[in-house]
Amino acid sequence: MQGILIIAPNWIGDAVMTQPLLAKLKSQYPNSTIDVLASTWVAPIYRACSEVSEVIEAEFEHKQLQWGLRKRIASTIQARNYQLCFVLPNSFKSALIPWLANIPLRVGYRGEFRYGLINVSLSNPSKVNRPPMVNHYLALSQLLIDDEQASFSEITPTLNVSNQAKKSVEHKLANSNINPNTLYVFCPGAEYGPAKRWPASHFAKLTEDLIQENSEARVVLLGSKGDHEIAEDIRQQTSNQTKIQNWCGNTSLDEAIALIELAKAVVSNDSGLMHIAAALKTPQVAIYGSSEPAHTPPLSDKAKVIWLSLPCSPCHKRECPLGHLKCLIDIQPQQVLATLNTLQ
Repeated sequence: MQGILIIAPNWIGDAVMTQPLLAKLKSQYPNSTIDVLASTWVAPIYRACSEVSEVIEAEFEHKQLQWGLRKRIASTIQARNYQLCFVLPNSFKSALIPWLANIPLRVGYRGEFRYGLINVSLSNPSKVNRPPMVNHYLALSQLLIDDEQASFSEITPTLNVSNQAKKSVEHKLANSNINPNTLYVFCPGAEYGPAKRWPASHFAKLTEDLIQENSEARVVLLGSKGDHEIAEDIRQQTSNQTKIQNWCGNTSLDEAIALIELAKAVVSNDSGLMHIAAALKTPQVAIYGSSEPAHTPPLSDKAKVIWLSLPCSPCHKRECPLGHLKCLIDIQPQQVLATLNTLQ
């Protein structure tokens, strides 16, 4: 197999969970190069994957066909003469480029009018009995080989941090008088919606309690530009604001990866940054609300999950359909701090 192209998912957490697939393909086809076509949003994840030779970035937009852009990219892709492509998103538009580029083998899950665009396929599992996402992606690696005994239970995502990103965050921490040995990273955002976000007041109380317990501790709030307002609310509710900083939207994803690796511990919602922390094996507490840890757990022996498993959860809704958000509100800061202390 001369060249393999991966069409990346559009969410950071999903991208992290494709790394074991890349590792599996590299072992199956050791003489092949693996390139990844990814949106600029998730491209840094693949730059942190040692199996990837090149990351091809594209300005893809959510829910937009962008026919002209896809035709132009397909023309460039065709010139590279890839022999095999794995289309990891389920959408029709994600399968267009490898089809337009005449890549002979186009592997993916069936769905959204992709008949013909995907020519080596698996049926999507039911929503009732979904496997963990890592296994979901890994199953595609078996379509071209005869290995019914394959087991994926021990394979977990692994990311690497670039020296450039590491130097950049070390410089930022030094400028802020933060010692990495006392750094805690809190990630209050979740792109999916409010039903996955632990309340800002709880994050603020956790910060207060942590600093009271350990006066040397410093907290950096990490996330996207969309999380800046939530993080600022947390910072404003914290009495000792010299010991907490809002960096949401002020770091690149490459820098966020490096910062999470340096942290003493991470506290996050079920989010892309949670999966990054797991892949870096940083000690972490992962808080779940409307989602369930069985399907998208942080795959790390240094991760602790807090999920109340209420009768109404997991509902997988963006907002609480009952209006009370008890699945998150009832997770108290004291419980999270006690769990955090077990990681030390």
